Amino acid sequence: MSQNGHEGDVVAPEAQGANAEVCVRMPLYRLAHGRAGDKGNRQNISVIAYRPEHWPTLLSEVTEARVLALFRHRSASACTRYVLPNLMALNFVIDDALEGGVNAALALDAHGKTSAFRLLSMEIDVPKSVAATALPAAPREPSANKRKQGGI
Repeated sequence: MSQNGHEGDVVAPEAQGANAEVCVRMPLYRLAHGRAGDKGNRQNISVIAYRPEHWPTLLSEVTEARVLALFRHRSASACTRYVLPNLMALNFVIDDALEGGVNAALALDAHGKTSAFRLLSMEIDVPKSVAATALPAAPREPSANKRKQGGI
């Protein structure tokens, strides 16, 4: 993990193990796309690698524990990961993540359709050789100070 947790930070190999490659931190959406759905109070999110060289990184970085932690704020109680190697995809079933389900939740997104991007925004450590094949970083929005000063 990088010291300050910003995208593009270099992660020292000694922090990863003896034979590890140098990594950079970036959001998951640069290596994969996703889909989300619901069944009752269960959230279902699929993460699909863009390229074959991205697949091993998805397997190692996108774990049940990390996904469950990402959805704890919605009272998620369990997460099961299904690995679909022929599709280079992971499917996560997250229990109790929809605040009671479509008919009971007061959430704006009761079906959980936006949850795929919540997962895709998770920061992961990516080997530099794999990062070179990732999608480009999203452009950053101009800072509020530049807008106030009339610079933009």
